[in-house]
Amino acid sequence: MESASGGTVAPDPNSGEPSPSAAAAAGASSASERQAEGSSQAPPSRYESQKRRDWNTFLQYLKNHKPPLTLARCSGAHVIEFLKYLDQFGKTKVHISDCPYFGDPNPPAPCACPLKQAWGSLDALIGRLRAAYEENGGRQESNPFGARAVRIYLREVKEGQAKARGVPYEKKKRKRSAAITAKAVQAKVSVSDSQGVETGGGSSKGGGVGDGGGNGIGNSGGETTSTTPASAAATTTAV
Repeated sequence: MESASGGTVAPDPNSGEPSPSAAAAAGASSASERQAEGSSQAPPSRYESQKRRDWNTFLQYLKNHKPPLTLARCSGAHVIEFLKYLDQFGKTKVHISDCPYFGDPNPPAPCACPLKQAWGSLDALIGRLRAAYEENGGRQESNPFGARAVRIYLREVKEGQAKARGVPYEKKKRKRSAAITAKAVQAKVSVSDSQGVETGGGSSKGGGVGDGGGNGIGNSGGETTSTTPASAAATTTAV
């Protein structure tokens, strides 16, 4: 509605119709809320992304298995088959027993030994798949990735690669154990020192008890004093 002078009449606040400026502000507020909601959803971590890829790879392996396998029928033996299947994509040289570089961590020349998945990679993979299995509805007691056969296989791979590559996988563990032992010994010594200070720091007070040599004399103040042999001899001569 226009006024008689040709200007635009402001909307009646009692009419229930929002003003153009209020509608624009409401639209801007909604847009900012949607933007804040989208930005609040942080992207998945590197671990979560890798776990999802590993899980999809395993499901695809079950689908392509002959005969096809369902997740409910998967066992520890099938998990071991999957780990052996992944060896063809490995990049770690594992020397065979007949290789002249068997047990050499730094071979001077290339050889024809096969490439396999490193033990550390397989161990981390099993950890991610074990977690993914339970996150996707699997029960912990029936988790095939935590089966005893899988643990034995990983231990055999670890020991075999350690011998073939000359890599002491237990080296870091020993260092950590030695550090823990050193800290425990240091703490024990500190406790012993503090107990020694508390025990030997007190003075002998009271009735003045003499020692085995007869030199301890109690004074009136209750503190123990002692005399030297020279002073005792001088006293005897004077008498």
